[in-house]
Amino acid sequence: MNANHNQTTALLGWSLQAIEAIDKMGRPYVVVGPPEFQSFADKNEILFVPWQFNVPIEQSFELYEKLKEMNVKLAVPIYEETVEWAGMMNSLLFENPKLFNKSLLLRDKGLMKRRAHLAGLRVGVFEEAYNKEDIARFFKRINQALVKLEDDQLEPIHVKPFDKAGTVGHRMIREEKDIEEIDDEEFPLLMESHLEGQEFSCEAFIHNGKVKFLNITEYVKLGHSNFVPASPALEKWRPQIREEIEKLVGAFEVTHGIIHPEFFITSSGEIYFGEVANRIPGGHIFEHIERAYGFSAYQGQILCCDPDTTEEELNAFFPEEVVSAKGHSGNLMVYPKVKAISRLNIPKELKDHPYFVKHNMFIPASSKVAERVGFGNHYGSINFFGTDAHEMRKLLEEFEQHNFYL
Repeated sequence: MNANHNQTTALLGWSLQAIEAIDKMGRPYVVVGPPEFQSFADKNEILFVPWQFNVPIEQSFELYEKLKEMNVKLAVPIYEETVEWAGMMNSLLFENPKLFNKSLLLRDKGLMKRRAHLAGLRVGVFEEAYNKEDIARFFKRINQALVKLEDDQLEPIHVKPFDKAGTVGHRMIREEKDIEEIDDEEFPLLMESHLEGQEFSCEAFIHNGKVKFLNITEYVKLGHSNFVPASPALEKWRPQIREEIEKLVGAFEVTHGIIHPEFFITSSGEIYFGEVANRIPGGHIFEHIERAYGFSAYQGQILCCDPDTTEEELNAFFPEEVVSAKGHSGNLMVYPKVKAISRLNIPKELKDHPYFVKHNMFIPASSKVAERVGFGNHYGSINFFGTDAHEMRKLLEEFEQHNFYL
């Protein structure tokens, strides 16, 4: 092992996959996570610092002191709410205040859109909204700009919180009455025009400002289903997509770690920037990468976050993009379509399909289905693996219509 890897890495947030991944690397590490994981950490001999990430960032010095005592050299963010904490820890550990400001940029959807726009990426029209009147005005102006007449179908707009992960708090406004459903405490919000095209995400592993591995994840239905690597129809745009990623890396001055941007691509190959995150993606994408390519994306993130990782280590770790994948790994996240669950309904044709790998659907302790917040609380996933992207997409579309919970 590289002698520089003897210092401790702090994982910010709780992820068993990330813990197992760093454990296998033989590196010293500490997990900084919610206090309710303390007993599990003790029982499994995981070095653990309990921490609430919803406290003001001004309390970060207290956490920094604890980590400094443990010989921590580096903080790695696991989920959205830990991105600015990792930025703050690293700015103190590396004595570089700019690292914290960059992390704030990657947490604010309005700021990130502006930065991307300034860097020459295509973005939709966007503004911040502080009240319902702002939304009504923006909605009206977008439709005026598109010369929509009274009888025409109006162009929708989207509103979303600045700093939430995925689709939490995301609303589509199709007509003025939709604005009334927004509670006053949801403001401020980002408003943006609707982008047409196929949505996809990228997972770019970056070291010393260079993209070391670029995965493209094809979304079949946002928040429900995706697969890795993308189909040949989307992968054919890889050179153009890589160019946009490199623009993004330059614009946001990302030197180390992973970024998870989402884009829209039109049939003619015009690419529009949606948003970007600086943490492990949702939708089980890291597990897909491992199943398709055979390397741990969690380990890839840790290697890329560490400035002391050598070129040789990275070249030995990352395989060749697309051609080295053994097949396509996909999954469907299952949401009950009923209000109370009585039983599971798993069709024989699912289990008999050669692409079916496994599922982890379950009958919950309470039959009442929890209210949905974004796409965060699906009731299990179904994993698929196979060689034909067209068949994978067809399967995911088909089974998304099925009622697995009755």
